[in-house]
Amino acid sequence: MFNPRRLSLARMRRRLTGKALAEKASLAVDTILRLEKGDNQPDDDTVSKLVRALNFPKEFFFDAEPEEIDTGAVSFRSFTKMSARERDAAIAAGALGLQLSYWVEHRFSLPNPNLLDLSYETDPVTAAASLRQFWGIGERPIRSMLPLLETNGIRLFSLSENTASVNAFSFWRDDKPYVFLNNFKTAESSIFDTAHELAHLVLHKHGDPKETRSAEREANLFASAFLMPAKDVRANTPRRRITVDTVIEMKSRWRVSAMAMAYRLNNLGLLSEWQYKSICIELGKRGYRTGEPRGIERETSVIWKKVLTQLWVEKTTKNDIAADLHLPLDELEGLIWNLAGVETRPTPHDAGLRAIK
Repeated sequence: MFNPRRLSLARMRRRLTGKALAEKASLAVDTILRLEKGDNQPDDDTVSKLVRALNFPKEFFFDAEPEEIDTGAVSFRSFTKMSARERDAAIAAGALGLQLSYWVEHRFSLPNPNLLDLSYETDPVTAAASLRQFWGIGERPIRSMLPLLETNGIRLFSLSENTASVNAFSFWRDDKPYVFLNNFKTAESSIFDTAHELAHLVLHKHGDPKETRSAEREANLFASAFLMPAKDVRANTPRRRITVDTVIEMKSRWRVSAMAMAYRLNNLGLLSEWQYKSICIELGKRGYRTGEPRGIERETSVIWKKVLTQLWVEKTTKNDIAADLHLPLDELEGLIWNLAGVETRPTPHDAGLRAIK
């Protein structure tokens, strides 16, 4: 049977309205509406037109019900700046990400979630310290944020949305935490986004984070404290007057953006409000508001590299995975884009991830 929800999912991923899809597929708007409501089954000619217009395999539209993500349980960064079409496309990507996640977990044994429920904690800074202590990382800088989260059972995916409005989002499903990251941003911004979403996972597991601005402030405070512990920042802040060049020099220790570094110094009272504003203005003039001129190398996923390596050893390509999931290759690529790093031909002993027999 043709699945109406899969039609809606494909349409949202392509950022099309019902009217736009009807025009692209040379169909009546009412036809699209009836199909998405499940009022009737399309004939072969209609299905062919939808397949061409949406560039999804025919089999996709006849699969079982897709995973439904409760938008009320999803944490979005920059939610207020996001259009409905951008939100729907991201949520649809989340549904496809779950489908890929289940496919991988059916074949590989991934780390179990190892997070604290800190929803009772009223102070985000204290919560950040508690999680650091729980994970045994003390006060030292975090060298690799993505592998740290993966080791503790967080499922990571990328977003292929080339827009600043969709930074990242996260949610829990079946007691497993998921984070989707926009990898079009700078490496430093992605690290902060990851810590921000980590905050939502541990602080707002039982709530609706997108409804309150206070939750976003809490997540930012948590992320700042988690990435830049107060004792370590104080110990490594020069005693001389802090300038823009000082901030740019300091940021590399904690692998954060210059703006995030200045924010943390101000938050700790190491920069006055006047100094902070002046430094932010100067950073903006130097291009640090929209980019990171002296940026770091982008972090990559340990899990995805091992998964793809093992699959390659088994002669399974990304084309094979996409075909098995009935997904377009571009959608599969979008979910892991930039996460696995530069692809190289592995040797069999490189995989290191236990496959489920």
